[in-house]
Amino acid sequence: MKVKAAAKINLMLDVLGTLPDGYHSLFMIMQSVDCCDTVEVNLAKTKDAGISIRTADERVPKDERNIAFKAAQAFFEATKAENPGIEIAIEKKIPMAAGLAGGSADAAGVLYCLNTIFKTDLPLLELARIGERVGADVPFSLIGGTALCMDKGGVIAPLRPLQNCSVLLCKPDMGVSTVSAYKLIDSAPRIRHTDKNAMLYAMHNSDYKLLCEKADNVFEQVVEVPKRPYIKGIMREYGADLTLMSGSGPTVYGLFSDAQSAEACANMLRRDFREVYVCAPVEHGIEVIEL
Repeated sequence: MKVKAAAKINLMLDVLGTLPDGYHSLFMIMQSVDCCDTVEVNLAKTKDAGISIRTADERVPKDERNIAFKAAQAFFEATKAENPGIEIAIEKKIPMAAGLAGGSADAAGVLYCLNTIFKTDLPLLELARIGERVGADVPFSLIGGTALCMDKGGVIAPLRPLQNCSVLLCKPDMGVSTVSAYKLIDSAPRIRHTDKNAMLYAMHNSDYKLLCEKADNVFEQVVEVPKRPYIKGIMREYGADLTLMSGSGPTVYGLFSDAQSAEACANMLRRDFREVYVCAPVEHGIEVIEL
């Protein structure tokens, strides 16, 4: 079975505190975009093959360090289904260590495929509960669209879709460790929190202008991305309605009402950056390509 797994951007990201289990309590407004990895899951040709991962990208771990591998393990543990051996093939397009949930999207794709292959027929929200065990962005990556995600990512409420616009992604040539980013949040003497009520009002009323004014990401206060001001400046010069870092970074995105302006801006940014993509909002996290 083969699926496309969508990247996400954060229209809002706030860290509310630490939960009793040591994880962070989050407030995230997420949006799926059509920059996608392709995930294929098949039964292995030989029995007792366990879980194997195949990819042409040498940066992708092929063992239990890969969140897609962990998702498969979590699926078999939760459902008690017997694993006769599975092969996972991942074709990467979503930039890595970028704040775009590329690994979480792959994990979501694996869970979706396994649920179909093994005929466990779990509802998406139940699959999301399994996904939450391996990553905060996995539940949203399964459900997709536009949503408010809270707690450790597993409390999800759908929101009205983002208006038709172009989303320009630009990842500087660096990665950001999510673990390190949260340590920076924990050690910061003061964090200016986001205007959540105004943002929810904007989302509920499809007020694009207010959304662009109130969108915020607390990680911008602690995660140093030297090229971020430059990227934002170029995007604003070309008419971006909003420029913001996604997740713990380093990717900066811009929302453009005018598609031609987004393309022109992308061409300018490609002079300095290798990973630049023009995409669009989508209303799903997983799209089936082949059963």
